[in-house]
Amino acid sequence: MQFSFNIFCLLTLPSTFQLSYASTLNRRNETCQKTRVAILGAGTAGITAARALSNQSVTDFVILEYNGDIGGRVAHTDFGAKPDGTPYVVELGANWVQGLGTDNGPENPIWTLAQLSNLTNTFSDYSSVQTFNETGASDFTSLISDYQTSYAALEQDAGNILKKNLQDRSLRAGLSLAGWNPRKDMEAQAVEWWSLDWEYASTPNTTYYQFSNENNFVFDERGFNAFIKWEASTFLTAGDPRLRLNTIVSNVTWSEEGVTIFNEDGSCIDADYAICTFSLGVLQNDAVTFDPELPTWKQEGIATFSMATYTKIFLQFPADKVFWNTSYQFFLYADPEERGYYPIWQSLDGPGFLEGSGILFVTVVQEQSYRAEQQTDEQTKEEVLAVLRDMFGSENVPMPTAFMYPRWSLEPWAYGSYSNWPPGTTLEMHQNLRSNVGRLYFAGEATSSQYFGFLQGAWFEGRAAGMLIAACLAGNCTGETKYEVLHGTTDYSEYDLANGWQVTSFQTNGL
Repeated sequence: MQFSFNIFCLLTLPSTFQLSYASTLNRRNETCQKTRVAILGAGTAGITAARALSNQSVTDFVILEYNGDIGGRVAHTDFGAKPDGTPYVVELGANWVQGLGTDNGPENPIWTLAQLSNLTNTFSDYSSVQTFNETGASDFTSLISDYQTSYAALEQDAGNILKKNLQDRSLRAGLSLAGWNPRKDMEAQAVEWWSLDWEYASTPNTTYYQFSNENNFVFDERGFNAFIKWEASTFLTAGDPRLRLNTIVSNVTWSEEGVTIFNEDGSCIDADYAICTFSLGVLQNDAVTFDPELPTWKQEGIATFSMATYTKIFLQFPADKVFWNTSYQFFLYADPEERGYYPIWQSLDGPGFLEGSGILFVTVVQEQSYRAEQQTDEQTKEEVLAVLRDMFGSENVPMPTAFMYPRWSLEPWAYGSYSNWPPGTTLEMHQNLRSNVGRLYFAGEATSSQYFGFLQGAWFEGRAAGMLIAACLAGNCTGETKYEVLHGTTDYSEYDLANGWQVTSFQTNGL
């Protein structure tokens, strides 16, 4: 599913409209700061929304951000030590530009921004993988081809279901019908985890297309959020008062006349319109109150979708005691008893990455993430070292010099990593998650029907919300489609712009 948009080609609106305050709305609290648009969150969606407004000459806006830096779930931290004693930088959240583009097709806007901001990145070669079980190295890479054959058949089946408006089914059922049944074969389970869970942070339940099948891993010393900062620099100046960091929103009061934002520090913002870019996890955990309560159709949309948790666990070992073959990018482990138990390891100490760093990380998702989050670092360290010693031999694996992992589902400004669709969920239900209530609009990766879970989804949705509100301020306000009565399936005719579906599901580029 590809978007044929250029990053700078925003839909042209009338350029001569005047943003007049002649129709200033009656506000509940006259002590609040007044603005035309309040943007809640300075992640990819929030910054892109602000840029879309700025490109349409709407400059009276305020961006409120919980944290002390922009980027949202594109977050990094210092880790370990270089030979000179300074730390490395590793990404806690988003780490890849997923789908770059093709010569004859569209380009992923995140890839465009990555190039403009000169992000340091390297191609992820998924064929560069060595496989292991509890006895050590064990070559079961042929199972990856078996899985891919079944997945190709499943995609054809999914297209038939979509086009003929047939009853949906889970990806698990689709794979089974296509001949992929791992059952208790733990090596096959590991291959399935490698192919699905690792991407969606969830057991099999969905499919997707990208701009191409190339994914580039980002390891920039400035942090991956440098691309968001680059975009922000096109319309914000140093110390711009329109960006308010370390501001925690506690209440959003909305109506058909405007939106008032109340913050924990006692301040408030009175806006004609607002764009809420909070994660689905924040909305589901009632971290912010809404007054009045969101309507039932909106609450159902929020409650229906799932928030996945994706956890990277980092270890640094002495550079002269690296025990893995650094010519491989990935190592896949099949635990004999438990699916998804510390399965995918990635080396950052290899050609084109952080050579000589001694850094290795392993990824877990969902239940395994929750379990690790409840443990102490020492408990988790013991577990991961036990797996490494099964893989490489206990005599070869020393104690790490640094160890760290985030706890995404416990972060009050995120409550998880990214969104996912449960099986059988219709496009109408998703549109209710996406749709505005009064003058309060919503944007983020979760509101993208085609790229939920991906940075490009947040980018496109932020841009769309900014353009909708710019149109409203120009006197051409249409609002977004919503469904108070839902149907059991999505009719093929509903895959349209009104429901956030911008390109046919049968278009592919570079796949």
